[in-house]
This record gives sequence, C-alpha cells and structure tokens, in this order.
Amino acid sequence: MSTTEETVHIDGDKLMEFVFRAVDGVGATLDTALVVMGDRLGYYRCLAATGPLTAARLAERTATSEHYAREWLHAQAAGGTLEYDPVTGLFTLPPEYAIALTDENSPAYLPGFFQLTLGTVAGTARAVEAARSGAGIGWHEQSTDVHEGCERFFRPGYHANLVESWLPALDGVVAGLERGARVADIGCGHGSSTVLMARAFPRSEFVGSDYHPESIATARSRAEEAGVADRVAFEVAPATAFGGAGYDLVTTFDALHDMGDPVGAARRVREALTDDGTWMIVEPMAGDRPEDNFNPIGRAYYGFSTLLCTPGSLSQDVGLALGTQAGPARICDVTTAAGFSRFRVAAQTPFNLVYEVRP
Repeated sequence: MSTTEETVHIDGDKLMEFVFRAVDGVGATLDTALVVMGDRLGYYRCLAATGPLTAARLAERTATSEHYAREWLHAQAAGGTLEYDPVTGLFTLPPEYAIALTDENSPAYLPGFFQLTLGTVAGTARAVEAARSGAGIGWHEQSTDVHEGCERFFRPGYHANLVESWLPALDGVVAGLERGARVADIGCGHGSSTVLMARAFPRSEFVGSDYHPESIATARSRAEEAGVADRVAFEVAPATAFGGAGYDLVTTFDALHDMGDPVGAARRVREALTDDGTWMIVEPMAGDRPEDNFNPIGRAYYGFSTLLCTPGSLSQDVGLALGTQAGPARICDVTTAAGFSRFRVAAQTPFNLVYEVRP
C-alpha cells in the first residue's frame, strides 16, 4: 500500500484540544484591539482611579456609550483582566493589573506592546504579498501604531534597566560617562534611550541617528521637552553611514536585527569608535537554536519577526534578515565579521539580551 493510501488515525481529543487552543488565540487577538481601545478611551485609568464600577458608571465617567462600555467590560472579565461581582454588577481592575495597564513608569507597562501588535497585525495583507514576491516593507511604510507602540513598549524597560543595570554591566563605561564621553545612539527611533542617557550623564554628549525622518523629528522634540537639547543632537542617517567619529560609546537598542546590512553597520561602528571604546547592543531575548525560543516570549518575537522585522530588513540594501530571534551566536558573527575581537553577554532581562562588544 502506498503512503498516500495509508489510513491516518485522527486523535479526536487532540483535534479538539487544538480547536479550543485556536479559540483562545482568536480571543487573544481580539483582546489586543480591546486593550488599545481601553487605553485610548481611558477605561483602565478610570477603573484604577475610582475602583469598582458598573458599565453605566464607567460610561458616564469616560463620556462614552454605555453599550460599548458594557460589552468591553464583559470581554475583559471573560479574559480574566477584570473581576466581576454578579450580585452588584461591579467590575474591578486588580491593583497589580492596574500597574501594567496604567503606570507608564513601570517596566511592566503593557499598552504600548498591544498598540505595536495591533499596528503589526493590521499590515498582514501587505506582508502576505511581500512573502509571495520576496519584497520587503520599510519601517517608514508601517502605521503610526507601529511607530508609537514600539516606543511605548520599549521605553519602560529602558527606564528600568538602562542606567541602573545595563550600563553598569559594561566594563568602565559608567565612569567614562560621568567624566564626559561622546556617545552615538544608532537606530534611535523616537530618542527615548538617547534622552534617558543624556539626563543621567550631564557631562557627556550624545548623537542619535535613524533613517526615519519622522522619528528623528519626534526625538528632537523629546530632547527639547527634557531640557537636554544642548547636549543631544539627532540626525537622519542610515546605520551604515551615521556621522562623527571618536565615540567612546556606541549604542544600538532593539534595532540591529532590523537592519538590512548589520555587518556594514558594525563596520561603521568600528570606524567610529575609539580604540578602547565600547559598543552596547541590546537585542530581544533569544537562544541560538529555534527550539530554545519555543516559549511565549519567543512566540511573540517570531510573530513580530515574520510581519515586521524581517520585512523591514528585506526592504534595505543587502537584506540579511537576521530575524528578531537571531541569538547570541549570530550577533557575535556579525561583530566578528566587522573586525571586533571581544564579545560577551553583559546583562539580560526576560525580554532583552545586552551585549558588550569591543575592538
């Protein structure tokens, strides 16, 4: 009997287990939009500030329709985000969840993650066509939700870790910044990392660069608002051609894997660094083998890699497409190919790996 004629046994329980897991996935996808909705309408902030509310009271306090407020509340309760008392009809946002959904200074702050996801999923049709043709999709072609959500997602982690743990994990870097150093932040986006470092180290000078003009415009505004514009400059430039030389520190935050030519960018960093300078690369948490990343964080990052990061790299010259889950070995290969001789993992969080690279 040929292989095609063999009877395939179907495990009914396994099939239904998958079906219900798929239903959960659909619910999670819809919840992404509902979290963004709750964030924009002020539902979470209202619940956090006032305590348990009925649908009518939430709608009244947020000047929204009770019909929408009621269904949103029910969906959030069904997903376990809100607690519901069937006797009083009151919905409660637990204080722990309130931190994650309303406190922008908390490293657990999540609305930006959901906004980034919503914007990424919205571009699926374009990604499907790109997959057929092998073309790329540039960062500048993505929606505002992608740009804003990315910054809102990463900023809390930078605030929690960059000055307190990541920079101190690098050999001698903090002492140099305190004395006064020259720093280039390439792929800086909206400039959150650049401004944060400038505020922490007033004797140092910083130059942020990104190929996306709209992001650089936002970064300049952020520097003005933070009162550091006299020590921070921003330029529109690709990572392979950012300006200046003689930098004591170069930083790249969650951007190397997005670059079309990361080796070319690494060579430019090598040229721009002093002989005893340091390149700090912050990348998504990842293991070297695919199976190392088969977990909830890896699942999310592989999703972003498929729909956002890989298309972004393919839209640029070379189009190496490292992928969001490149892992330490591949990042080390990039730096070694560019002429660096020292590479180590200096720090990590559940979401990021921090690499120290030296000439």
